Amino acid sequence: MEFELSKDFLERFQQALNERDSDFIRTVLEEVNPADITALLYEFNGEESKYVLDLLPVAVQSKIINDLDSDTRRSFLANYAATELTEIVNQLDSDDAADILNELPIKTSEEIIAGLEADLRSQVIDLLRYDENVAGGLMAKELIKARADWNVVQCVEEIRKQAESVTKFYTVYVVDDADKLLGKVSLQKLILTEPRTLVKDILDEDVVSVETYLEDRDVAEIMSKYDLESVPVVNVQGQLVGRITIDDVVDVITEQAEEDRQLMTGISEDVEEDDSVWRNTRARLPWLLIGILGGLISARFMGFFEAELAQVTAIAFFVPLIQATGGNVGIQTSSLVVQSLVNPGFVDEGLWKRLVKVFSVALLNGFFLGLIVLGVNRLVFGNNPLNLVVSLALFFVVVFASFVGTITPIILNRFGFNPALAAGPFITTTNDLLGLGVYFLTIHLLM
Repeated sequence: MEFELSKDFLERFQQALNERDSDFIRTVLEEVNPADITALLYEFNGEESKYVLDLLPVAVQSKIINDLDSDTRRSFLANYAATELTEIVNQLDSDDAADILNELPIKTSEEIIAGLEADLRSQVIDLLRYDENVAGGLMAKELIKARADWNVVQCVEEIRKQAESVTKFYTVYVVDDADKLLGKVSLQKLILTEPRTLVKDILDEDVVSVETYLEDRDVAEIMSKYDLESVPVVNVQGQLVGRITIDDVVDVITEQAEEDRQLMTGISEDVEEDDSVWRNTRARLPWLLIGILGGLISARFMGFFEAELAQVTAIAFFVPLIQATGGNVGIQTSSLVVQSLVNPGFVDEGLWKRLVKVFSVALLNGFFLGLIVLGVNRLVFGNNPLNLVVSLALFFVVVFASFVGTITPIILNRFGFNPALAAGPFITTTNDLLGLGVYFLTIHLLM
């Protein structure tokens, strides 16, 4: 069932919550997808949301809680007792269970672990020793594996047993007696192969795997590069210890994109709109201060050319044009480079070739923009020598801003910083100063 969170529906649902009308709530949500219920609960406070969840089956509750974003879930779960959380966590896959336990106080987490089913408890304890931003912290322990010396019949029988604890699986991983990963076998090949055939005779040894210590961003890049729905995880001995599925990687990509977006807009921390005033202020203030510092330097820089400004006051009219154009060109260029840096081979494929291309584009853009500004200025100001000076300055600003917008994210990436830093206030402030320098230097030389 699909439903729209209209104003009328939310008002009626709020009334049912106020009146504790459990029959209405159960009836409305009976056939609703858990993801839609998750979206609905964001409209209500923690106590009201818990009342709604308590009316639903535990399996549905676990899916809804697992879908909540981590900040919301952390505050929401404070309404639950450890015994209630134990029942919910028992319904989750090992990786999701470990994520939730990491968000809880240590005492509550330990109480929940003690109450988990034996298999899940063992898996979760193993996962909790990994950092959450590496493959070991991202993986799930549930998977389907078979021995290389089994035949197809034995393999299928084992799949039936193991599949009880695995909700989704796309392939069967083949291991030896020491659990070292040897390859994989597709379900299609198992079905079509003669029953007494040994697994080792049909396995595909060309299997892409990741190590437990590999960073989550690198895992996402590998799965995207090879178009994988799941990837096996091995330890330093090459033993199969888990798998990462595409839904886990989507979460990583989403978080990475959100982090980059905030950096590009000058927000230095991961914040949400409903975070505290102080947290939002602290996240935005550093880059705003850098912008103010750039403005003060720009004002001081203009003071060096006070004589030129006194002689030709029209020079000041074009300062906003120069700064705005330089900033826009820099942001455009750096944004494209940041996107390209997702490809690990971007720099290795030929840095000079890319710089020549950027330089060529900048020359054309600078030429056309300068020509347009020259034409407009002739119509407005007549045949004034300043017209040519402004157009030449604009041309050089576009060229230099393109160069800075290209090289800055590459340098930041080379030294291990997030290149998205280059696509926001950093480039804007830098190109404001660069634009002023080029503009006034051109005026000083030509007038």
